[in-house]
Amino acid sequence: MARIIDIKIPKAIASALRLPENDPRRQQLRVLKKLLKRARFTEFGQHYEFDKVLLNPDIPKTFQQKVPVHDYNKIYEEWWKKTLQGVSDVAWPGKIKYYALSSGTSESASKYIPVTRDMLRSNKINYLRQLVSVFGYEHLPRNAITKGFLMLGGATDLQKGEAGWFAGDLSGILAKNRPFWFQTFYQPGGRIARIKDWNEKLHEIVEKAPDWDIGYIVGVPAWCQMCMEMIIEHYKVKTIHDIWPNLGFFVHGGVAFEPYKKGFEKLLAKPIVYIENYLSSEGFIGYKDRENAKGMRLILNNNIFMEFVPFDDKNFDSEGKMIDRPEAFLIDEVETGKDYALLMSTNAGAWRYLIGDTLKFVDLQRSEVVITGRTKHFISLVGEHLSVENMNRAVQLVSDDLNISIPEFTVVGFPYENLFAHKWFVACNDEVDPELLISKIDRHLCELNDDYAVERGSALKKILIQKLPEHAFLKFMEQKGKLGSQHKFPRVLKGKILEEWNAFLLTQN
Repeated sequence: MARIIDIKIPKAIASALRLPENDPRRQQLRVLKKLLKRARFTEFGQHYEFDKVLLNPDIPKTFQQKVPVHDYNKIYEEWWKKTLQGVSDVAWPGKIKYYALSSGTSESASKYIPVTRDMLRSNKINYLRQLVSVFGYEHLPRNAITKGFLMLGGATDLQKGEAGWFAGDLSGILAKNRPFWFQTFYQPGGRIARIKDWNEKLHEIVEKAPDWDIGYIVGVPAWCQMCMEMIIEHYKVKTIHDIWPNLGFFVHGGVAFEPYKKGFEKLLAKPIVYIENYLSSEGFIGYKDRENAKGMRLILNNNIFMEFVPFDDKNFDSEGKMIDRPEAFLIDEVETGKDYALLMSTNAGAWRYLIGDTLKFVDLQRSEVVITGRTKHFISLVGEHLSVENMNRAVQLVSDDLNISIPEFTVVGFPYENLFAHKWFVACNDEVDPELLISKIDRHLCELNDDYAVERGSALKKILIQKLPEHAFLKFMEQKGKLGSQHKFPRVLKGKILEEWNAFLLTQN
Protein backbone atom coordinates (compact mmCIF):
# COMPACT_ATOMS: atom_id res chain seq x y z
CA MET A 1 0.00 0.00 0.00
CA ALA A 2 2.80 2.44 0.83
CA ARG A 3 4.31 1.83 -2.58
CA ILE A 4 1.04 2.79 -4.28
CA ILE A 5 0.84 6.05 -2.33
CA ASP A 6 4.46 6.96 -3.03
CA ILE A 7 4.11 6.38 -6.76
CA LYS A 8 0.61 7.44 -7.70
CA ILE A 9 -0.51 10.03 -5.19
CA PRO A 10 0.96 13.56 -5.16
CA LYS A 11 3.26 14.16 -2.19
CA ALA A 12 1.13 16.94 -0.70
CA ILE A 13 -1.91 14.68 -0.63
CA ALA A 14 0.04 11.67 0.64
CA SER A 15 1.30 13.80 3.51
CA ALA A 16 -2.21 14.97 4.33
CA LEU A 17 -3.38 11.37 4.62
CA ARG A 18 -1.44 10.95 7.83
CA LEU A 19 -3.85 11.81 10.63
CA PRO A 20 -2.23 13.82 13.44
CA GLU A 21 -2.30 12.17 16.84
CA ASN A 22 -4.09 15.03 18.58
CA ASP A 23 -7.24 15.20 20.63
CA PRO A 24 -10.42 16.35 18.83
CA ARG A 25 -10.52 19.82 20.41
CA ARG A 26 -6.93 20.58 19.40
CA GLN A 27 -7.59 19.44 15.83
CA GLN A 28 -10.66 21.63 15.60
CA LEU A 29 -8.94 24.65 17.14
CA ARG A 30 -6.16 24.33 14.56
CA VAL A 31 -8.76 24.18 11.76
CA LEU A 32 -10.58 27.27 13.05
CA LYS A 33 -7.36 29.29 13.27
CA LYS A 34 -6.40 28.27 9.74
CA LEU A 35 -9.81 29.23 8.34
CA LEU A 36 -9.81 32.60 10.11
CA LYS A 37 -6.28 33.43 8.92
CA ARG A 38 -7.09 32.54 5.32
CA ALA A 39 -10.32 34.54 5.28
CA ARG A 40 -9.36 37.56 7.40
CA PHE A 41 -8.94 39.87 4.40
CA THR A 42 -12.23 38.90 2.75
CA GLU A 43 -15.33 41.08 3.06
CA PHE A 44 -16.75 38.64 5.57
CA GLY A 45 -13.53 38.48 7.58
CA GLN A 46 -13.21 42.25 7.71
CA HIS A 47 -16.86 42.72 8.64
CA TYR A 48 -16.65 40.29 11.57
CA GLU A 49 -13.11 41.32 12.58
CA PHE A 50 -11.36 37.99 12.20
CA ASP A 51 -8.07 39.65 13.13
CA LYS A 52 -9.44 40.55 16.55
CA VAL A 53 -10.87 37.03 16.96
CA LEU A 54 -7.41 35.57 16.33
CA LEU A 55 -5.85 37.82 18.98
CA ASN A 56 -8.26 36.70 21.70
CA PRO A 57 -7.08 33.94 24.06
CA ASP A 58 -10.38 32.07 23.66
CA ILE A 59 -10.74 32.02 19.87
CA PRO A 60 -13.78 29.68 19.61
CA LYS A 61 -15.82 31.63 22.15
CA THR A 62 -14.96 34.99 20.54
CA PHE A 63 -15.77 33.57 17.11
CA GLN A 64 -19.19 32.46 18.35
CA GLN A 65 -19.86 35.86 19.93
CA LYS A 66 -18.90 37.89 16.86
CA VAL A 67 -20.21 35.74 13.99
CA PRO A 68 -23.96 35.00 13.77
CA VAL A 69 -25.36 31.65 12.71
CA HIS A 70 -26.55 31.35 9.11
CA ASP A 71 -29.00 29.23 7.21
CA TYR A 72 -28.77 29.15 3.42
CA ASN A 73 -31.14 32.05 2.77
CA LYS A 74 -29.32 34.36 5.17
CA ILE A 75 -25.77 33.69 3.99
CA TYR A 76 -26.82 33.69 0.32
CA GLU A 77 -28.60 37.04 0.45
CA GLU A 78 -25.93 38.75 2.53
CA TRP A 79 -22.77 37.22 1.04
CA TRP A 80 -22.82 34.40 -1.50
CA LYS A 81 -25.11 36.21 -3.92
CA LYS A 82 -22.30 38.65 -4.75
CA THR A 83 -20.00 35.84 -5.87
CA LEU A 84 -22.44 34.83 -8.62
CA GLN A 85 -21.79 38.26 -10.13
CA GLY A 86 -18.06 37.52 -10.24
CA VAL A 87 -17.08 39.44 -7.09
CA SER A 88 -13.99 37.92 -5.48
CA ASP A 89 -12.86 37.74 -1.85
CA VAL A 90 -16.39 37.78 -0.44
CA ALA A 91 -16.52 34.98 2.13
CA TRP A 92 -13.40 33.12 0.96
CA PRO A 93 -10.29 34.34 -0.91
CA GLY A 94 -10.55 34.44 -4.69
CA LYS A 95 -13.39 33.91 -7.12
CA ILE A 96 -15.78 30.97 -6.93
CA LYS A 97 -15.43 28.73 -9.97
CA TYR A 98 -18.00 26.04 -9.10
CA TYR A 99 -21.41 25.94 -7.44
CA ALA A 100 -23.13 22.77 -6.33
CA LEU A 101 -26.81 23.00 -7.14
CA SER A 102 -28.71 21.59 -4.21
CA SER A 103 -32.31 21.67 -3.10
CA GLY A 104 -31.66 19.55 -0.02
CA THR A 105 -34.87 17.60 0.55
CA SER A 106 -37.25 20.34 1.63
CA GLU A 107 -36.87 23.27 -0.75
CA SER A 108 -38.14 23.58 -4.30
CA ALA A 109 -35.74 26.23 -5.63
CA SER A 110 -32.13 25.31 -6.32
CA LYS A 111 -29.49 26.49 -3.91
CA TYR A 112 -26.08 27.63 -5.16
CA ILE A 113 -23.49 26.24 -2.74
CA PRO A 114 -19.94 27.55 -3.40
CA VAL A 115 -17.34 24.87 -4.13
CA THR A 116 -13.82 26.30 -4.00
CA ARG A 117 -10.58 24.73 -5.21
CA ASP A 118 -9.57 24.43 -1.56
CA MET A 119 -12.73 22.46 -0.85
CA LEU A 120 -12.16 20.19 -3.86
CA ARG A 121 -8.64 19.49 -2.62
CA SER A 122 -9.96 18.65 0.85
CA ASN A 123 -12.57 16.31 -0.64
CA LYS A 124 -9.92 14.43 -2.65
CA ILE A 125 -7.80 13.95 0.45
CA ASN A 126 -10.79 12.63 2.39
CA TYR A 127 -11.76 10.23 -0.40
CA LEU A 128 -8.25 8.82 -0.23
CA ARG A 129 -8.39 8.56 3.53
CA GLN A 130 -11.57 6.56 3.26
CA LEU A 131 -10.08 4.32 0.58
CA VAL A 132 -7.03 3.65 2.75
CA SER A 133 -9.26 2.81 5.73
CA VAL A 134 -11.09 0.20 3.67
CA PHE A 135 -7.97 -1.99 3.68
CA GLY A 136 -8.56 -2.54 7.37
CA TYR A 137 -11.99 -4.09 6.76
CA GLU A 138 -11.84 -7.76 7.74
CA HIS A 139 -14.38 -9.07 5.23
CA LEU A 140 -13.59 -6.84 2.27
CA PRO A 141 -13.14 -8.85 -0.95
CA ARG A 142 -9.55 -7.94 -1.81
CA ASN A 143 -9.97 -8.50 -5.55
CA ALA A 144 -12.77 -5.91 -5.68
CA ILE A 145 -10.31 -3.11 -4.87
CA THR A 146 -8.30 -3.75 -8.03
CA LYS A 147 -11.35 -3.65 -10.31
CA GLY A 148 -13.23 -0.72 -11.78
CA PHE A 149 -15.67 1.41 -9.84
CA LEU A 150 -18.98 2.80 -11.02
CA MET A 151 -19.68 6.31 -9.76
CA LEU A 152 -23.37 6.96 -10.31
CA GLY A 153 -23.51 10.73 -10.12
CA GLY A 154 -24.70 13.92 -11.75
CA ALA A 155 -23.70 15.20 -15.15
CA THR A 156 -20.18 16.58 -15.57
CA ASP A 157 -21.50 18.79 -18.40
CA LEU A 158 -22.09 21.77 -16.12
CA GLN A 159 -24.04 24.94 -16.86
CA LYS A 160 -21.94 28.08 -17.27
CA GLY A 161 -22.80 31.39 -15.64
CA GLU A 162 -22.21 34.84 -17.12
CA ALA A 163 -19.40 35.54 -14.64
CA GLY A 164 -17.50 32.46 -15.81
CA TRP A 165 -18.50 30.01 -13.07
CA PHE A 166 -19.95 26.51 -13.54
CA ALA A 167 -22.87 24.95 -11.68
CA GLY A 168 -24.30 21.47 -11.38
CA ASP A 169 -24.63 18.43 -9.13
CA LEU A 170 -21.77 18.08 -6.67
CA SER A 171 -21.11 14.54 -7.92
CA GLY A 172 -20.72 15.97 -11.43
CA ILE A 173 -18.27 18.62 -10.21
CA LEU A 174 -16.25 16.01 -8.35
CA ALA A 175 -16.21 13.68 -11.36
CA LYS A 176 -15.11 16.52 -13.63
CA ASN A 177 -12.23 17.25 -11.25
CA ARG A 178 -11.30 13.63 -10.58
CA PRO A 179 -7.55 12.95 -10.27
CA PHE A 180 -5.76 11.60 -13.36
CA TRP A 181 -4.86 8.43 -11.49
CA PHE A 182 -8.60 7.59 -11.14
CA GLN A 183 -9.10 7.36 -14.91
CA THR A 184 -7.99 3.74 -15.22
CA PHE A 185 -10.70 2.52 -12.84
CA TYR A 186 -13.47 5.09 -13.28
CA GLN A 187 -16.77 4.20 -14.93
CA PRO A 188 -19.09 5.12 -16.67
CA GLY A 189 -16.37 7.21 -18.33
CA GLY A 190 -16.31 10.80 -19.48
CA ARG A 191 -18.87 10.59 -22.33
CA ILE A 192 -21.66 9.01 -20.29
CA ALA A 193 -20.81 11.13 -17.23
CA ARG A 194 -21.52 14.28 -19.27
CA ILE A 195 -25.12 13.22 -20.08
CA LYS A 196 -27.62 15.43 -18.27
CA ASP A 197 -30.78 13.39 -18.90
CA TRP A 198 -30.89 10.85 -16.08
CA ASN A 199 -32.93 8.24 -17.96
CA GLU A 200 -30.62 8.45 -20.97
CA LYS A 201 -27.59 8.07 -18.70
CA LEU A 202 -29.04 4.97 -17.03
CA HIS A 203 -29.82 3.33 -20.37
CA GLU A 204 -26.27 4.00 -21.58
CA ILE A 205 -24.89 2.40 -18.41
CA VAL A 206 -27.15 -0.62 -18.92
CA GLU A 207 -25.85 -1.06 -22.49
CA LYS A 208 -22.21 -0.84 -21.41
CA ALA A 209 -22.52 -2.87 -18.19
CA PRO A 210 -21.22 -6.23 -19.54
CA ASP A 211 -18.07 -4.50 -20.83
CA TRP A 212 -17.01 -3.39 -17.34
CA ASP A 213 -15.50 -5.37 -14.48
CA ILE A 214 -17.00 -3.46 -11.56
CA GLY A 215 -15.60 -4.07 -8.08
CA TYR A 216 -17.52 -1.38 -6.25
CA ILE A 217 -20.31 1.13 -6.75
CA VAL A 218 -20.46 4.67 -5.37
CA GLY A 219 -23.73 6.58 -5.12
CA VAL A 220 -27.08 7.24 -3.47
CA PRO A 221 -28.87 3.94 -2.61
CA ALA A 222 -32.16 4.54 -4.46
CA TRP A 223 -30.57 5.33 -7.81
CA CYS A 224 -27.92 2.60 -7.56
CA GLN A 225 -30.61 0.07 -6.78
CA MET A 226 -32.63 1.25 -9.76
CA CYS A 227 -29.60 0.95 -12.03
CA MET A 228 -28.89 -2.62 -10.91
CA GLU A 229 -32.54 -3.60 -11.35
CA MET A 230 -32.50 -2.24 -14.90
CA ILE A 231 -29.33 -4.21 -15.73
CA ILE A 232 -30.76 -7.44 -14.30
CA GLU A 233 -34.02 -6.98 -16.20
CA HIS A 234 -32.34 -6.06 -19.49
CA TYR A 235 -30.03 -9.06 -19.57
CA LYS A 236 -32.56 -11.49 -18.03
CA VAL A 237 -30.18 -12.61 -15.29
CA LYS A 238 -30.92 -13.48 -11.68
CA THR A 239 -28.53 -11.11 -9.89
CA ILE A 240 -26.11 -8.27 -10.57
CA HIS A 241 -23.24 -10.69 -9.84
CA ASP A 242 -24.09 -12.48 -13.10
CA ILE A 243 -22.89 -9.31 -14.84
CA TRP A 244 -20.30 -8.07 -12.31
CA PRO A 245 -18.97 -11.18 -10.51
CA ASN A 246 -16.30 -9.15 -8.67
CA LEU A 247 -18.69 -6.61 -7.15
CA GLY A 248 -17.58 -6.53 -3.53
CA PHE A 249 -18.75 -3.35 -1.87
CA PHE A 250 -21.03 -0.35 -2.09
CA VAL A 251 -20.02 3.14 -0.93
CA HIS A 252 -23.11 5.15 -0.10
CA GLY A 253 -24.20 8.33 1.61
CA GLY A 254 -26.81 11.05 1.62
CA VAL A 255 -29.59 9.00 3.21
CA ALA A 256 -29.92 6.20 5.75
CA PHE A 257 -29.30 2.85 4.11
CA GLU A 258 -31.59 0.73 6.31
CA PRO A 259 -34.77 1.07 4.19
CA TYR A 260 -32.88 -0.01 1.06
CA LYS A 261 -30.88 -2.94 2.42
CA LYS A 262 -33.54 -5.61 1.92
CA GLY A 263 -34.05 -4.51 -1.69
CA PHE A 264 -30.28 -4.54 -2.30
CA GLU A 265 -29.85 -8.03 -0.93
CA LYS A 266 -32.41 -9.39 -3.40
CA LEU A 267 -30.21 -8.21 -6.27
CA LEU A 268 -27.06 -9.99 -5.06
CA ALA A 269 -25.77 -13.53 -5.36
CA LYS A 270 -23.37 -13.09 -2.42
CA PRO A 271 -22.92 -10.62 0.44
CA ILE A 272 -21.12 -7.36 -0.19
CA VAL A 273 -19.65 -4.81 2.22
CA TYR A 274 -21.52 -1.53 2.76
CA ILE A 275 -19.38 1.55 3.44
CA GLU A 276 -21.02 4.79 4.49
CA ASN A 277 -19.67 8.30 4.03
CA TYR A 278 -20.98 11.73 4.94
CA LEU A 279 -20.48 13.96 1.92
CA SER A 280 -22.61 17.06 1.44
CA SER A 281 -22.49 19.95 -1.00
CA GLU A 282 -20.84 21.96 1.78
CA GLY A 283 -18.02 19.49 2.44
CA PHE A 284 -16.84 15.97 3.21
CA ILE A 285 -17.83 15.60 6.85
CA GLY A 286 -17.06 12.02 7.83
CA TYR A 287 -16.92 8.36 6.88
CA LYS A 288 -17.06 4.92 8.45
CA ASP A 289 -13.40 4.05 8.92
CA ARG A 290 -13.77 0.54 10.36
CA GLU A 291 -15.99 -2.37 9.47
CA ASN A 292 -17.95 -2.75 12.70
CA ALA A 293 -18.13 0.92 13.66
CA LYS A 294 -21.39 2.12 15.16
CA GLY A 295 -21.25 5.30 13.13
CA MET A 296 -19.16 7.52 10.87
CA ARG A 297 -16.03 9.23 12.16
CA LEU A 298 -16.08 13.00 11.80
CA ILE A 299 -13.15 14.49 9.90
CA LEU A 300 -11.89 17.05 12.40
CA ASN A 301 -8.57 18.07 10.86
CA ASN A 302 -9.30 19.00 7.27
CA ASN A 303 -10.78 22.49 6.89
CA ILE A 304 -14.22 22.09 8.48
CA PHE A 305 -14.86 23.62 11.90
CA MET A 306 -17.94 22.08 13.52
CA GLU A 307 -20.34 23.23 16.19
CA PHE A 308 -23.21 21.25 17.60
CA VAL A 309 -26.56 22.83 18.55
CA PRO A 310 -28.85 20.69 20.74
CA PHE A 311 -31.92 19.89 18.67
CA ASP A 312 -34.54 20.81 21.24
CA ASP A 313 -37.34 23.28 21.91
CA LYS A 314 -34.87 25.77 23.37
CA ASN A 315 -32.96 26.20 20.10
CA PHE A 316 -35.57 25.34 17.43
CA ASP A 317 -39.22 26.21 16.91
CA SER A 318 -41.99 23.74 16.00
CA GLU A 319 -41.12 24.01 12.28
CA GLY A 320 -37.45 23.25 12.81
CA LYS A 321 -36.21 26.84 12.40
CA MET A 322 -33.19 27.70 14.54
CA ILE A 323 -33.23 30.76 16.82
CA ASP A 324 -30.78 33.62 16.18
CA ARG A 325 -28.47 32.90 19.11
CA PRO A 326 -28.59 29.14 19.77
CA GLU A 327 -26.55 27.26 22.33
CA ALA A 328 -23.63 25.74 20.40
CA PHE A 329 -21.13 23.19 21.72
CA LEU A 330 -17.67 22.25 20.47
CA ILE A 331 -16.51 18.70 19.76
CA ASP A 332 -15.22 18.13 23.31
CA GLU A 333 -18.47 19.35 24.90
CA VAL A 334 -21.00 17.00 23.29
CA GLU A 335 -22.71 13.98 24.87
CA THR A 336 -23.84 10.64 23.51
CA GLY A 337 -27.50 9.91 22.92
CA LYS A 338 -28.55 13.51 22.18
CA ASP A 339 -29.60 14.96 18.84
CA TYR A 340 -27.51 17.90 17.60
CA ALA A 341 -27.88 20.13 14.56
CA LEU A 342 -24.58 20.67 12.78
CA LEU A 343 -23.07 24.11 12.16
CA MET A 344 -20.12 24.26 9.73
CA SER A 345 -17.43 26.81 8.92
CA THR A 346 -15.46 25.75 5.85
CA ASN A 347 -12.85 26.62 3.25
CA ALA A 348 -15.66 27.32 0.79
CA GLY A 349 -16.90 30.40 2.66
CA ALA A 350 -19.58 28.86 4.85
CA TRP A 351 -19.54 30.41 8.33
CA ARG A 352 -21.51 28.97 11.26
CA TYR A 353 -23.72 27.50 8.56
CA LEU A 354 -26.69 25.29 9.45
CA ILE A 355 -26.39 22.33 7.11
CA GLY A 356 -29.81 21.02 8.17
CA ASP A 357 -28.79 17.55 9.38
CA THR A 358 -29.24 16.25 12.90
CA LEU A 359 -26.59 13.95 14.39
CA LYS A 360 -26.21 11.72 17.40
CA PHE A 361 -22.83 10.77 18.87
CA VAL A 362 -22.38 7.04 19.40
CA ASP A 363 -18.68 7.04 20.34
CA LEU A 364 -17.13 10.16 21.88
CA GLN A 365 -13.58 8.86 21.94
CA ARG A 366 -13.60 8.24 18.18
CA SER A 367 -15.97 11.15 17.36
CA GLU A 368 -18.38 8.78 15.61
CA VAL A 369 -21.90 9.88 14.74
CA VAL A 370 -25.03 8.64 13.05
CA ILE A 371 -27.32 10.91 11.05
CA THR A 372 -30.71 10.96 12.74
CA GLY A 373 -32.63 13.21 10.35
CA ARG A 374 -33.15 16.78 9.24
CA THR A 375 -34.03 19.82 11.34
CA LYS A 376 -37.20 20.27 9.29
CA HIS A 377 -37.94 16.57 8.77
CA PHE A 378 -39.53 15.40 11.99
CA ILE A 379 -43.08 15.20 13.33
CA SER A 380 -44.07 16.41 16.76
CA LEU A 381 -47.70 17.48 16.53
CA VAL A 382 -48.49 16.45 20.11
CA GLY A 383 -45.09 15.73 21.59
CA GLU A 384 -44.46 12.41 19.83
CA HIS A 385 -40.99 13.62 18.71
CA LEU A 386 -40.86 11.20 15.79
CA SER A 387 -37.48 11.43 14.07
CA VAL A 388 -36.34 10.17 10.69
CA GLU A 389 -34.04 7.79 12.59
CA ASN A 390 -37.11 6.21 14.22
CA MET A 391 -38.87 5.96 10.86
CA ASN A 392 -35.91 4.39 9.08
CA ARG A 393 -35.41 1.84 11.83
CA ALA A 394 -39.11 0.88 11.89
CA VAL A 395 -39.13 0.41 8.12
CA GLN A 396 -36.02 -1.76 8.30
CA LEU A 397 -37.57 -3.95 11.01
CA VAL A 398 -40.83 -4.34 9.07
CA SER A 399 -38.92 -5.19 5.89
CA ASP A 400 -37.14 -7.96 7.81
CA ASP A 401 -40.37 -9.15 9.45
CA LEU A 402 -42.26 -9.50 6.17
CA ASN A 403 -39.31 -10.11 3.81
CA ILE A 404 -40.31 -7.17 1.60
CA SER A 405 -38.51 -4.19 0.08
CA ILE A 406 -39.58 -0.63 0.96
CA PRO A 407 -37.22 1.60 -1.05
CA GLU A 408 -39.09 4.86 -0.37
CA PHE A 409 -41.56 6.30 2.10
CA THR A 410 -42.73 9.63 3.43
CA VAL A 411 -44.94 10.71 6.34
CA VAL A 412 -47.46 13.51 6.89
CA GLY A 413 -48.96 14.75 10.16
CA PHE A 414 -52.36 16.49 10.30
CA PRO A 415 -55.43 17.23 12.51
CA TYR A 416 -57.89 14.34 12.66
CA GLU A 417 -61.32 14.19 14.40
CA ASN A 418 -60.41 16.87 16.93
CA LEU A 419 -57.12 15.08 17.61
CA PHE A 420 -54.20 14.20 15.28
CA ALA A 421 -53.02 11.55 12.84
CA HIS A 422 -50.04 10.47 10.76
CA LYS A 423 -50.32 9.18 7.22
CA TRP A 424 -47.59 7.04 5.68
CA PHE A 425 -47.04 6.84 1.93
CA VAL A 426 -45.04 3.67 1.32
CA ALA A 427 -43.38 2.47 -1.90
CA CYS A 428 -43.55 -1.31 -2.11
CA ASN A 429 -43.83 -3.51 -5.19
CA ASP A 430 -44.17 -6.69 -3.11
CA GLU A 431 -47.53 -8.25 -2.26
CA VAL A 432 -48.41 -7.23 1.28
CA ASP A 433 -51.57 -6.19 3.13
CA PRO A 434 -51.30 -2.41 3.77
CA GLU A 435 -53.09 -2.70 7.12
CA LEU A 436 -50.67 -5.37 8.29
CA LEU A 437 -47.82 -3.18 7.11
CA ILE A 438 -48.93 -0.07 8.99
CA SER A 439 -49.80 -2.00 12.14
CA LYS A 440 -46.27 -3.41 12.27
CA ILE A 441 -44.71 0.01 11.58
CA ASP A 442 -46.83 1.49 14.36
CA ARG A 443 -45.86 -1.27 16.80
CA HIS A 444 -42.16 -0.90 16.10
CA LEU A 445 -42.36 2.89 16.52
CA CYS A 446 -43.97 2.40 19.92
CA GLU A 447 -41.07 0.14 20.89
CA LEU A 448 -38.46 2.59 19.56
CA ASN A 449 -39.89 5.86 20.88
CA ASP A 450 -41.46 6.22 24.33
CA ASP A 451 -42.97 9.63 23.53
CA TYR A 452 -44.64 8.20 20.44
CA ALA A 453 -46.00 5.27 22.46
CA VAL A 454 -47.50 7.60 25.06
CA GLU A 455 -49.18 9.82 22.46
CA ARG A 456 -50.58 6.81 20.58
CA GLY A 457 -52.68 6.23 23.67
CA SER A 458 -53.98 9.80 23.72
CA ALA A 459 -53.77 12.62 21.17
CA LEU A 460 -52.25 10.71 18.23
CA LYS A 461 -55.47 8.93 17.37
CA LYS A 462 -54.87 7.33 13.98
CA ILE A 463 -52.04 6.03 11.79
CA LEU A 464 -53.01 5.73 8.12
CA ILE A 465 -51.23 4.28 5.10
CA GLN A 466 -51.30 4.49 1.32
CA LYS A 467 -49.24 1.84 -0.45
CA LEU A 468 -47.85 2.96 -3.81
CA PRO A 469 -45.65 1.43 -6.50
CA GLU A 470 -42.04 2.58 -6.42
CA HIS A 471 -42.36 4.30 -9.80
CA ALA A 472 -44.89 6.77 -8.31
CA PHE A 473 -42.18 8.29 -6.10
CA LEU A 474 -39.74 8.39 -9.01
CA LYS A 475 -42.33 9.97 -11.31
CA PHE A 476 -43.02 12.73 -8.78
CA MET A 477 -39.30 13.50 -8.54
CA GLU A 478 -39.04 13.52 -12.32
CA GLN A 479 -41.91 15.99 -12.65
CA LYS A 480 -40.13 18.31 -10.21
CA GLY A 481 -36.92 18.03 -12.24
CA LYS A 482 -35.19 16.19 -9.39
CA LEU A 483 -34.59 12.81 -10.98
CA GLY A 484 -30.98 11.84 -10.41
CA SER A 485 -28.28 10.85 -8.01
CA GLN A 486 -28.16 14.05 -5.94
CA HIS A 487 -31.85 14.17 -5.09
CA LYS A 488 -33.57 12.38 -2.22
CA PHE A 489 -37.26 12.01 -1.49
CA PRO A 490 -38.12 13.85 1.77
CA ARG A 491 -39.10 11.59 4.64
CA VAL A 492 -41.54 14.15 6.05
CA LEU A 493 -43.78 16.32 3.88
CA LYS A 494 -44.82 19.82 4.93
CA GLY A 495 -45.83 23.08 3.26
CA LYS A 496 -45.53 23.56 -0.49
CA ILE A 497 -44.04 20.18 -1.29
CA LEU A 498 -46.94 18.49 0.54
CA GLU A 499 -49.40 20.45 -1.61
CA GLU A 500 -47.52 19.35 -4.75
CA TRP A 501 -47.51 15.73 -3.59
CA ASN A 502 -51.25 15.72 -2.93
CA ALA A 503 -51.92 17.27 -6.34
CA PHE A 504 -49.66 14.68 -7.95
CA LEU A 505 -51.49 11.77 -6.29
CA LEU A 506 -54.81 13.01 -7.68
CA THR A 507 -53.42 12.50 -11.19
CA GLN A 508 -52.39 8.91 -10.45
CA ASN A 509 -55.88 7.51 -9.92
